[in-house]
Amino acid sequence: MVTASDGRPIHLWIAWLIAAAALGVAEAFTLTLAFGLLAAAALVAAIVAGLGGSLLAQVLAFAIAGAVGLLIVRPIAKRQMTHPTPVREGSYALVGKKAVVIEEVTGTQGLIKLAGEVWSARALDENHVIPVGSAVDVMEIEGATAIVYPRELLP
Repeated sequence: MVTASDGRPIHLWIAWLIAAAALGVAEAFTLTLAFGLLAAAALVAAIVAGLGGSLLAQVLAFAIAGAVGLLIVRPIAKRQMTHPTPVREGSYALVGKKAVVIEEVTGTQGLIKLAGEVWSARALDENHVIPVGSAVDVMEIEGATAIVYPRELLP
């Protein structure tokens, strides 16, 4: 146990708990996982201090636990936390694709060739009439109907 010059014991476990709490708060603001692992290392040091370990044992416990956390646990946890970009499937994958008008498209009806298939279509703007042969972009899919907008009008 660490003692003051007058012989009173110094309870370093309290200091380690305060450090752990401060590191935990820092983790809550940064979400980097680094401060959280250092907070856990400070808790390990607090346990060593509470069991009567010397200051050197406490610092070594903090350093070893922190190094293990940052060098081993953090990379594994970050790899598990990263999510691949969601893959659009089915008709949702067609949104944003280019198509060609094969039968005049109005606000209510029309046909386009999209991804090698013929789709029923209607114009996004009900006032647009898109002539045969025009290139369009698919803005939405509603059931079996593609909602399209002429490419030349896009910004």
